[in-house]
Parts: sequence; C-alpha cells; structure tokens
Amino acid sequence: MDIHRCRFVPYPPSAINAVAFSYPAVSRSQKSAPVRLAIGRANGDIEIWNPLNGLWHQETVLHGGKDRSIDGLVWVTEPDQILQDGTKLVGKSRLFSIGYTSTVTEWDLEKRRPRKQASGMHGDIWCLAAQPFVVPAKHGNKPATNGVVQGGKKLVAGTMDGSLVLYSIDDDDLRFDRILVRSSSKKTKMVSIAFQNRNVVIVGCSDSAIRVYDMRNGSVLRKMTLGSDLAGGAKEIIVWSVKCLDGRDIVSGDSTGQVCIWDGKTYTQAQRLQAHNQDVLSLATSADGSTIVSGGMDRSHDVKTMASFEGHGLSIVVSGGPDASPIVLPLREAGVENHRTLSHLPQTPPIQSAPRGRLIVSWWEREVHVWRLRRPLQDLVDMSDGKSGVDKNWKLLARILIKGEANITSATVSSDGSLLVVSTTSDIKAFYLKPRTDAKKDELKISKVELQEDLCKQGATQVQISPDGRWICAVQGGTKVSALAVQQDPTLDGKPAIHPKTIRLQRIERKIQKHLSLGGLGHYDRTITHIAFSPDSKMLAVADLAGYIDTWVLGLPRPKLQNGVNGVHDEDQSASESEDDEDDGHAPGDLRWTRNPNGSLIPKLQASPTVLSFSKHIPTSAASSTSEDESTDDYTLLAVTARPQVLVIHPTPGSLTPWSRRNPISRFPIQFRDTRDLVKGALWSGDRVWLYGTSFLFMLDLSRDFPEPNSSSRDDTDRQLVKQGRKRKRGPDTGAGSKMEIGAAGPTRVLRQVTGGAAEEIPLDGGAAPDPMDEDDASQPADESESEVSDDDDEDRAGELALLRDAQGKALPAGSEPNGGLAFWHTYKYRPILGIVPLGSEDDDKREEMVMTNGNGVMDTDADVDVDMVPQEKKARETLEVALVERPLWDVDMPDRYFGEGEWEK
Repeated sequence: MDIHRCRFVPYPPSAINAVAFSYPAVSRSQKSAPVRLAIGRANGDIEIWNPLNGLWHQETVLHGGKDRSIDGLVWVTEPDQILQDGTKLVGKSRLFSIGYTSTVTEWDLEKRRPRKQASGMHGDIWCLAAQPFVVPAKHGNKPATNGVVQGGKKLVAGTMDGSLVLYSIDDDDLRFDRILVRSSSKKTKMVSIAFQNRNVVIVGCSDSAIRVYDMRNGSVLRKMTLGSDLAGGAKEIIVWSVKCLDGRDIVSGDSTGQVCIWDGKTYTQAQRLQAHNQDVLSLATSADGSTIVSGGMDRSHDVKTMASFEGHGLSIVVSGGPDASPIVLPLREAGVENHRTLSHLPQTPPIQSAPRGRLIVSWWEREVHVWRLRRPLQDLVDMSDGKSGVDKNWKLLARILIKGEANITSATVSSDGSLLVVSTTSDIKAFYLKPRTDAKKDELKISKVELQEDLCKQGATQVQISPDGRWICAVQGGTKVSALAVQQDPTLDGKPAIHPKTIRLQRIERKIQKHLSLGGLGHYDRTITHIAFSPDSKMLAVADLAGYIDTWVLGLPRPKLQNGVNGVHDEDQSASESEDDEDDGHAPGDLRWTRNPNGSLIPKLQASPTVLSFSKHIPTSAASSTSEDESTDDYTLLAVTARPQVLVIHPTPGSLTPWSRRNPISRFPIQFRDTRDLVKGALWSGDRVWLYGTSFLFMLDLSRDFPEPNSSSRDDTDRQLVKQGRKRKRGPDTGAGSKMEIGAAGPTRVLRQVTGGAAEEIPLDGGAAPDPMDEDDASQPADESESEVSDDDDEDRAGELALLRDAQGKALPAGSEPNGGLAFWHTYKYRPILGIVPLGSEDDDKREEMVMTNGNGVMDTDADVDVDMVPQEKKARETLEVALVERPLWDVDMPDRYFGEGEWEK
C-alpha cells in the first residue's frame, strides 16, 4: 500500500453546546428502552449516539443549516404502557432543540430533518425543560404510584427577557401555549431550569437569584438569593445550572465557581462549595442524588454541558465544550476507571475520491472542496528532491458553496471525476467537472447538471454514484431508495445528462411487531446508513440501523409474488399498485433493477453496520443459489458492525462465505477485538481488505484463515503482558475507559526548583520511551518470531508486540507453512483519521509491485518504508495507492482556553 498522508484537507470541528440522554436512568425492567445520546454542536448539527454498552456508535447526524446553532437539547420520553394482551409498549421518545432564538424545533430522527417548529411573542430562549409526567402526592414530594398523566404535556422555556413560556406537545404536536411568567425587570434573564416535580419548577436567573415557581398558576413560591460577586467581579451572579437531586434537594452552579446545595423543603442554603476558580457552567447528578459532578472553565477541557446516564451496566457522565470532543467520565467508578475521549470526527467519512481523475472531494456544512494529487507516490520517491515534490503534489482545484440554508448531508463523485452530486435535506444538486484544456487539467470548468425538480425538492440523506458512472442511488426520507440513470449526451460535448425518470426500488417487507414500531424511536432503526455498488455496477446493496441488508440486481426480470404484484416496504397495497407503472424498476435501455431473489436469506446483522463494501471481484459465471463451497463464484460483500462483527457474504445466494464461517470474531487477533474505536471504512486490494478507524489501520487477508486460539498459550502471554503493565485490558467497565493501573492516580509531573535557578522537570519513568501505539506490528510465523526473540533480554526489550507475535506464531494450525503469509497486520501510527480513499485505477495504474507474501507492503510519503521480505517466495500483487487524511486537533484553530492558577496546558 502506498500512502499519501494528507493534512491539507480541511474539516473544521464544531464546539459542543448541548448533550442529552433519552433516559437519565433505566431499571432492569426497562431492558428494551432505546437509550440514545444527542450531541448538539455550534454549526447546527445534532449527532445521535448509541452507547452500546460502552462501544459508543455515532449512528446518524441530523444536519443543521446556515447561521443555526444547537444550544439546548431535551428528550421527551412518554411512560411505558401495558396493552390489553399484556404486551409492553415502550414510551415514545421525541427530541427537541433550541438555538438562542425564539423558536423550538422538534426533529424527525428517521428523515434527519426538522419535523415541526413553533415560536411565540417572547425573547430568545436560553433554556428548555420538559414537564414530568408523574403527578406528586398531595403531601410531600414523593410521586404517587399511579399518578401518570396522559395529557397536558408541556415544554417550559426560559427566555432572555425574563419570561417563562409554555409549549404544548399533546397529540404528537408542537405549538405555543402561553406565557406563564413575565419578569418585572427586563435585566433579569432565565438562564437555567429544572423540575423538582410536575408542579414545581426551579429557575436559575442572572440577577443572583434562584426562583421557585408553581406551574399551575405561575406564582413565585420562593426566591433564593446568592448575594453579590466577589471583590473585583461582576455585581450580579449568574446561575448557569440548576439540578434537582431525586426530586428533593436542589443544587446550583454559578459564575463565582461555587456549587450550592439547597434544602428542597425550606428552600434554604444547606452547603456552599468553592469547586472552581471560574464559572461553573454545567452540573450532572447520579440517579439517586448521591453524586454531583460539576464542570466549568478552569480546565484544559472547558466543560460547557454535561449529562449523566445509569443503567444497562453503564454509569457515566458525558461532557462537551469548545474543543469539540465528547468526554465520557465514569460516575459510579470515578477514580477507578479512566475517562474516554470520543472522536470529534464523524463516523461516516465526509470524503470521497475519483481514482481515475486522482481527485479528492471533501465537504462540511455547505462547502465542497475538490483537490488533486498530481503524482503517484512511487514517482515522488524516485525524485531527487522528494520533499519539494511532496509539497507541490497537491492543489485545490475548486471550492463550491452550495446555495440554500441546509448543510450538506452527503456527496459523491464519479470515478473519472466528471460528475459530482451533492445532497441536503431539501435539495439535490449535480455538477459537471471538466478540465478547461488538456494542458490545464488543474483548472476546472464547473457547470450544473439538471435534475428532475420533484426529485430535488425532496432532498436526500445518502447519495452514491456507481463505479461505471451510469447510476446514481439516492436515499430519501431516510428509508426510500431511488435510482437515477446517467446518460452521455453527444450534443453536450461529453456532459452527462440524468434521465428524468426516477426508479423507485422497493425494499423487502420485514415483519416487525407493531408495538415496537409505535413506541420508542418508531421506525428510526430502519434508517438506511450505507450504500454499496458492486464493482461492475450490476448489484446494489443498502443497510439500515436494524442490521437488515437489501440487494437489487440489474438486468434480470423482476420476479412476481403469488398475488401478481411486487412486495413493498412501508407502503399499503393500493399505493403500490397505483405507482407500479411509474416506478417499476424499468431503466432506460431495457434494463431492470429487480430485488435479489435470495435477498431475504442474507443474514441479519447483530448490530448497526459501520461498513458495507463490495470487493473488486467480478464473477464470471452465475452463482448457484445453493452452493456454499469454496468454488462459489459470486460477489463478495463485507459488512462490519459496531459490536464488532465481521461478515463476508455472497449476496446472490444470500449466504456467508466459507472464510466467514471458519473465522468468527472469536478467532480474530486480540488487537482487533480489543480496539474500542469502531471501523469507519474499507479498501480492497485483491483478497486483502484494509479496515480503518479513527486511530487504527488493519489488514485482513481473506484468502488465509486466522490461527486457532491456544488457550494455555494465550493465558501465559496475557499474564506476561499484564506484568509488563502495557496490556490494554477490556474487562467489564461502566462505559467510560478501562480500569486504572495501580499507581495511575499518582503525580504526572514533578518540578524541582532550586533557589536562584530555573525549574527543572523530573521524569517519572526514567526517560522518554517510544509510544508502542506508534509502532507497526503483524502476525508473524514462528520461525521469524523465534529469531527475533532469542533470549530473555531481547524479550524484555521487544515488549508487548514480540510477545503477541510469538503467541500467534506458536498457535499456527498443524500443516500450515511457516512462510504462508500474513493473515493480519495493524498499525496505530496514523491518527486521528478522517478518511482513507483510493487513488489510481486498473486502467490508468498498471504498475505491479513484487511484494513478498510475508510483507505488509506499506509505504508512505514520509519515506517510512515498512516491508518485511522473504526472498524464497514472490507474488505479483496490485499496488494499492491511497490518500489518508488526518485531522489532529493540534492542527486546528480552536477557541481560546482558560488555564487556572497552578495548571499547565497539556
């Protein structure tokens, strides 16, 4: 693999302004509760994360628009219901947001767009909360056992002009209700809000006061004052955050850095803690009210917002701020487990390439950038002035600003770089990219390609161009799949023309129980997240969050069901019959897109997919619908899930490949199974597939099986690794990081100061050691590993990687050749990875590299050549040339941070 390390491709991270869980806590009886985390960013995007017992999968992104910001998020989850047949109907979850305007927005998670909006005659909204559904008892604050309301559902908003505003969310609607409270002073701002119970709301204000209101009539029950700020500070104290401890006592965080606890009955101050040197911006509490977590401005990770969750084995707090990275902190196991930093980069890479044109297309918000990498890597290596050649090898060809207010949801480019398609939630646009002259290939002439108006105005959540450039697949409304034919018009000088007829592709109807689709998140899990075309563009596959894979084949007659019509998904029968003539899968040129007859046999994935990709293999004969042996000639479809699970599928017969049946995830190397980051993408080179995530790059050779695990050898190796203190254990945790090592809580920096001299830092580890994460490693045969690790001293120096190589080498199955080649290879030297895209093509890049079957074959533009060779065996393998885009935060201009006294920038 030839790697161009690219850091010139921009992707500006956006600050996190709000985080919210759909459930603050779940009990054992709520195992089916669909827990999700929503993260709101300053660019108007909302990310939906699935905790997945600590795996943390970013499922979808609800894209915002121009001059929009998400500054507050609220989930409204209705109580569960028991139906007449005893079935439990999980309460429906709805997501609302504010953006420092006078508007409240409800989001459609399935279609990834705003569902409803409402506003009233009041100031900008600064805080938002949902009124609880449980009615308190007449005496005391404990809720009644059966006091759950089904009507009168309200959102309460605090505004900049000092008002409390009610919005009704009854009957699955959102509308302005009335203004509950108007402040007598226009200087008073409602900054934070929390409910003590359904009838009592606590509001933190900007005038050094916390007010308690009765929701039934808007009267003030109590006003709790904080006094004036410290000497030299502001006169008024701002209460940035208020929380209620299990419906009883109240806790507040303010602009003086203090955390105050108030008695929930008398509304008097019980305790005051000087927790921070600067403003306390957010608070989080445990479900039982025994733990309080505060976040503010006096840390390297400025904390603007926090949310806690307990249940399903998790006990965590998620925080966010200006540095754009979500941080997961242990709650119940605080001080025992490490924290974990989630990636600030999206799970779906916002980058694609045109291999034959050597173009890289990247996008964010409403901008699209087109880059060109002029020379192959081998040409740069052969140049006398290699460094200068690398610096001049890339060029920005075009910068396209998409008209409209909506942010880009998806983009795709043809393999030759001539057609670019960009989608938003409200529009689809296509562009023709043509070099001005043959001598000026780095100057593009961009013209618009016309699309059918009815199709465009619906927008799309996903778009993809087929490898041959003749088809465009678009996913509209999150679940509807459409295909568009691309034709070449000779009268337009090679400019592509998109056929006006839209082909609607029907998905397989899955039998989902109604109580599942009516409650929880509804049909959200049927949202399509991945599109893949076969290398010859004759098969199309899509996958949704539920793990279902649908496939279609081009050129076969469409089979009919017994009733004479085609099966449909999420459509009634009459609607299907009326649309059958228009959207029948009939393509121009007498070609038809038909559902794969064996598509229903494709196994359902155990979790949401993170990768769906076809290999480059094109079958030369028709695959048998029953044969499952090694001789089956069919497409190879790779599906990787968030669990993780790696499945290699023959889609035509709808079965797993023999390799996939022989190599379950339990046989995969421990480096792959213990990696916490999820796989983001895949690239193919013959039988080898390269999987990458934010912090890793793995190679799997699908022509070789993994060694059989040897339990005794593995146990011995694990004990040695733990003794060395380097192994990253993945034992049971509460959703944040792994368990802390003994002594990990000790000092991390020691300074020695001599009177009259400068401070000197004393290293705690005896010197700077190389980071093992920056080293490459491979599964090596026994002969080489034994020659590398010859005695105890060498073993200590080689460390973890040598021990793992030795263990895997000894575990080779009987009868295998020592020089059989690599089945697995990995590296952590590239991070954080935004995306990896291929360059070159089979037509334009005929270079072949004599790569040894025992070598990893990796070369990058930093002149780091890591190749292991065995002179006895050689094999011609096609060179895979890629552009690897890294976006480290230290290369990005971030907002200024505050460093308190006695603290250092890390």
